[in-house]
Amino acid sequence: MQQAKDILTKYWGYSSFKSLQEDIIIAAEKNQDIIALLPTGGGKSLCYQIPALQKEGICIIVSPLVALIEDQVMALQEKGIKAMAITGGIPYTELDTLLDNCIYGNYKFLYLSPERLQQDLVRERIKLMPVNLIAIDEAHCISQWGHDFRPAYLNVSLLRDLHPEIPIMAVTATATSRVVDDIAEQLKLKSPKIFKNSLERNNIRFNVIASEDKEFRMHQLLQDRSESAIVYVRSRNATLEISRSLIKNGYSAAAFHGGLSSKEKSKLLNSWLKEKTKIMVATNAFGMGIDKPNVRHVIHLNLPESIESYFQEAGRAGRDGNPSVATIITNKSDIPVLKNQFINSLPDLAFAILIYKKLTSYFQIAFGEGLNTVHDFNFADFCHQYQLNNTKTYNTLQLLDRISILKLSQQFQKATSLQFIISNKQLLYYLEENPKFDPVIKAVLRTYGGIFDNKVQINIVSVCKKAGVSEKEALSILNNLDKDKIVEFEHQQNDASITFLVPREDENSIYPFSEYIKNQSISKLRKIEALLKYVENDKKCRSQQLLNYFGDKDAVKCGICSVCMPKEKYLKKELIRSIYNDVISLLKLKDENSRTIISTLPYQEKAILKVIDLMLDKELISITPTNTYKLKN
Repeated sequence: MQQAKDILTKYWGYSSFKSLQEDIIIAAEKNQDIIALLPTGGGKSLCYQIPALQKEGICIIVSPLVALIEDQVMALQEKGIKAMAITGGIPYTELDTLLDNCIYGNYKFLYLSPERLQQDLVRERIKLMPVNLIAIDEAHCISQWGHDFRPAYLNVSLLRDLHPEIPIMAVTATATSRVVDDIAEQLKLKSPKIFKNSLERNNIRFNVIASEDKEFRMHQLLQDRSESAIVYVRSRNATLEISRSLIKNGYSAAAFHGGLSSKEKSKLLNSWLKEKTKIMVATNAFGMGIDKPNVRHVIHLNLPESIESYFQEAGRAGRDGNPSVATIITNKSDIPVLKNQFINSLPDLAFAILIYKKLTSYFQIAFGEGLNTVHDFNFADFCHQYQLNNTKTYNTLQLLDRISILKLSQQFQKATSLQFIISNKQLLYYLEENPKFDPVIKAVLRTYGGIFDNKVQINIVSVCKKAGVSEKEALSILNNLDKDKIVEFEHQQNDASITFLVPREDENSIYPFSEYIKNQSISKLRKIEALLKYVENDKKCRSQQLLNYFGDKDAVKCGICSVCMPKEKYLKKELIRSIYNDVISLLKLKDENSRTIISTLPYQEKAILKVIDLMLDKELISITPTNTYKLKN
């Protein structure tokens, strides 16, 4: 290990390894296959980088995270280590040269996205490379039982076929025992040594807070405006609304979602990493693989879909080891929303067959035909034509991709976007001069929030329906607006492509996968049930619950979570009655929100909120659509 320690000191400036790193490196030196489960911030990358530097040849790393790939390659290059990344957007001739450099140029690291392994040229050149180690980052992505399964990861096992004698190291931060077994099977690992560090994050206080006014509670948690934070929400519109609310209240905040361009994402990320922006309000498109040490708060305003995804997102807090807080703010409306968003949109066998038949009809493919044919695909038009639920249809297309019935390109996620680049007042003047554009513009403004501040993805079919115009008319109007410098408009007519990988056989194409489809739905349901159980269980330590889920049955109480911290004594009946009477008196005058009630009444906030919850339970009051409380008649 002396050579490994010398490399650690020379390039990284550390004098000793973190827990388990040394054991993993020793196993790698012995050419053993390895599965390493290390917590977020546990130094997974050093576990493959140092063994690779000890040996002659090149280490191939597969990662789904372009941002992480770029960061690691840049960090290695700054240390004088020859490293290269091959992700998307590289011309064929340049790719050819880069791969040659990996064979003959004494490179030590080649980072690849899993999609690159689908290319014949890449596979052929990898076979000629002097590979000394293969590392699979975020290895849980290869498992159908993992929380972030990615079909492209199934290509990774090709590396074992290309270099059967070269050891493989699979690393991840979150995996259940079932996922670990699946990783070993999918990667064809030979008697892998499994290293599992405790996932305990004893510097993070895990909280679950019930509140009818989530935004108000969020503001309370983020009182120190100098602290770095992430606020997770479910939709793109919510990122815009919450970030605007924070900015209005004097916070430094930005919105991050999957509809942004790579350039916009990179700009926002750099601003956050450099402390110019303090709070990132984001969908789950943000954060994976991003290492910012001083995040003090991670707040979920909506329930995540699984404990795996929650633990990974919450784990972005406190990577520097200092006290940090991860909070889920929840209320009674969350459960039906979660069920509607995830459970009701799970593809089943009947729906998978229906979508497959609709696709073959949409593209007019005859029975027994279609093998290897490629078709331009307008996702929005397809859903509109057959009156299909967008989310469930998209999930089903992904399912058909996973079981190799078809291959779906997903560029439609950023196909049609729009932003107004003039003020609201200037727009009114423009409409006075061009009244024919009024229906389309108003349809857009009524449907999409934040469209004056950010480029927003729009659904052309939906806009046409609301404006009462044809798609051709709408596109003509939007192109005119772009030409007149009223908006920035980007539109891709055929916003995806589908390749059929089997001949059309209708039900017979799908039936062989019926058990898989059923098991996928069961697995998703169990994950959601486990998450709901975690949220609802206020008797057992939060940290203990999370660690138990990942198989750590000996986990001890953390002493700092919302369950472990000493609870307030039950409210005395006299106090309850007093608060109750005062709330009634206030609401008799007019409907009020919780902020006004708390600031008006001379009681502790928690006591007021508890009484309000009791009144809601007994249906003495109700919540209006504008989030105020109203007396029931």
